[in-house]
Amino acid sequence: MEILNYNKNTLRRQLLQQRAALSMELWRSHSDLLCHHLSTCPEFISARTILAYQSCRQEPNLDYLFTHTNKQWGLPRCVGKNLVWHCWQPSEPMLIGAYGILEPSPELPPIEPDNVDLMLVPAVAIDRSGYRLGYGGGYYDRLRADPLWRKMLTIGIVFDFAYVETLPIEAWDLPIDNVCTELGVTKSTFIYAAE
Repeated sequence: MEILNYNKNTLRRQLLQQRAALSMELWRSHSDLLCHHLSTCPEFISARTILAYQSCRQEPNLDYLFTHTNKQWGLPRCVGKNLVWHCWQPSEPMLIGAYGILEPSPELPPIEPDNVDLMLVPAVAIDRSGYRLGYGGGYYDRLRADPLWRKMLTIGIVFDFAYVETLPIEAWDLPIDNVCTELGVTKSTFIYAAE
């Protein structure tokens, strides 16, 4: 899919419609392939503490990684206009947050940026330069604008149809370091794809 002359709202609507149109079978198989590729890339393998997300609106589902890898996971809560991160493991219950997204309990221990090795970033789309189109709330933009979080290694998570040539960008947009789709993990010109 080539993106050139569309505004962000139009793109967001089109890509969310395309993602929503995926059959449940295709969504699950693409999510499983994505998790497989992610679990074999060096950045993931070497990370001990990883920030992730709970899938909503047919985002790639990361449940396989939560239950089949030995990592300390961090999940976000939306607090006002910010994301607050908490330690979480699959055995711990989730709560429904303000946007209908599952969130960790606020009673779970918080995670500070110095203790994190990798952030898995959800997106509506990501382009070849690493720029991300989110949902429009600015949560990840504000988080990554903070110098304490900006230095963190990131992998953007999208299905391949949403890994596009170019996106419209704003002055505050920061590129993602790597992108993972059901076809593999791309970092600059290097591709880590499991055999």
